[in-house]
Amino acid sequence: MTTTQPIPLVHASLGDEELAAVAEVFASGWPAGQGPQGKALEAELAERYGVGGAVATSNCGVALHLALLALGVAPGDEVIVADYTFPAPAHAVHYVGGVPVFADVRADTGTVDPRAVADLVGPRTVGVIAVDTVGLPADYAELRAITERHGLFLVEDAACSVGATYQGVEAGGLAPVACLSFHGRKGATSGEGGALLTADPALAAHARVRSSFGIGSIFDQAKIVGLPIPEFTEIGYNYKLSDIAAAILRVQLRRIGELLERRSAVAARYGELLGDEELLTLPHVPADRTHAWQTYMVTLDPRVDRAALAADLRGQGIGCGHGTWASHLQPVYESKQRCPVSADLFERNFAIPMHAELNMDQVERVADALRGALTTHARPHQG
Repeated sequence: MTTTQPIPLVHASLGDEELAAVAEVFASGWPAGQGPQGKALEAELAERYGVGGAVATSNCGVALHLALLALGVAPGDEVIVADYTFPAPAHAVHYVGGVPVFADVRADTGTVDPRAVADLVGPRTVGVIAVDTVGLPADYAELRAITERHGLFLVEDAACSVGATYQGVEAGGLAPVACLSFHGRKGATSGEGGALLTADPALAAHARVRSSFGIGSIFDQAKIVGLPIPEFTEIGYNYKLSDIAAAILRVQLRRIGELLERRSAVAARYGELLGDEELLTLPHVPADRTHAWQTYMVTLDPRVDRAALAADLRGQGIGCGHGTWASHLQPVYESKQRCPVSADLFERNFAIPMHAELNMDQVERVADALRGALTTHARPHQG
């Protein structure tokens, strides 16, 4: 009897090169943060993205927190945040006592709508956090114009978009401050991890000290002859990235092109197999940008019972998910705002398997199963 292997929604591409890099760290005797691997990773990130400074962190959420601290967001300040996303940006605003103001998104891309941002700017607004939704960069030309006109900061949440581009510039370099994620489902991963990128070396230095309890590098101090005693100059946090993770990421950064090429091939094949399906809409990628394909997210026809569809696919061993969140609807925020486009996408978007380890037979199996399940779980058309 043959069994059909499950097809997971996500799968990290980690192998022998990454294992060898970890073995080197074990041999070095310094597995903790801000050691030689972390320093090398930060230098490679700064060079890749053409920025003045890069700070390796334990995840993207803490990079957002450090960014808002370095930018001086104070209690009561309002920060406009993209609504349709994992709510880390809104969380970060709360961490510093600010008020997140949720901006609705474009119906075709799910990225923050610059018109919504412009309408929300008020006397207490200090900045904007844009999000590259599930791997697709936002409209940064328009967003930069708005923030520059009003004297606001602009932060790019590039958690999902490693390898994507906008007008020829790689995501992570599209705003004066950007935050990356190296979570297990991202285009480059160490399981967990993140980075803050900035054009301003002083801002990077501030964030680096805050990421290490408010003291300088213990690794650097240990190389000084005598007994240097680090001084705590800031109230900081333990947001460092271990040298184990940094070593993995140095390998992964070299593989971004290869892994993105494989994801892009999967996306293209889905487009061929599902392009004529009336019960869903495929992802839209404007001509001036490219997608990192962290997630392949379709939009279901309102007639489709999404929960039943998911149960059917999972019963066949095919991973799937709801997509991402309409942040303003989450109970933690108790928001009185309305973001109707985001709310609609939250109800109808649907994620199917997307990662660099998928083969084309698996992609075809997913598409066939999805087509069949859509027909099964769609209400008849009311003519």
